[in-house]
Amino acid sequence: MSTHTLEHAPHGNGDSAHAGVKHHHVTSPLLLLSVYGALVAATVVTVGVTLVDLGNLNIWVALLIAVVKAVLVGLYFMHLRWDNPFNGAILVMSLLFVAIFIGFTIMDTHHYQQNFLPPGPGRIP
Repeated sequence: MSTHTLEHAPHGNGDSAHAGVKHHHVTSPLLLLSVYGALVAATVVTVGVTLVDLGNLNIWVALLIAVVKAVLVGLYFMHLRWDNPFNGAILVMSLLFVAIFIGFTIMDTHHYQQNFLPPGPGRIP
C-alpha cells in the first residue's frame, strides 16, 4: 500500500500548532488496480489503432493515448493527484505540449519523403 507523508515546518509567524504534524495518504489497492487496468486497456487500444488506417490521425490518436497514460501514471502512481493542484496542471500541460510538438514534427516528415528516392540499381545520383 502506498503512503504519502508530509511534515509541516513551523511558519515564521510563531505558529507552531502544526509543527511536526504528519499527513498520511493511503491509496487503496482497488484504485491502483483500476488505474492499472485502464493502462492495460489503453495499451490494447493503442495496438488496435495501428491496425486501422486513419491517415494522419493515427499519430494524433497514438499521442493522445500516450498522454492519457502518462497523466494516469503521474497522477496516481506518483501521487500528484493528492499534491498541490498546480503540480498536476504543470504535468498535464507539459505532456500535451510534448505530444503536440512531436505530432507536428512527424507530420512534417511526410513532405520531404515524397521527394526522396532511395538509391538503387540503375539510378544516377
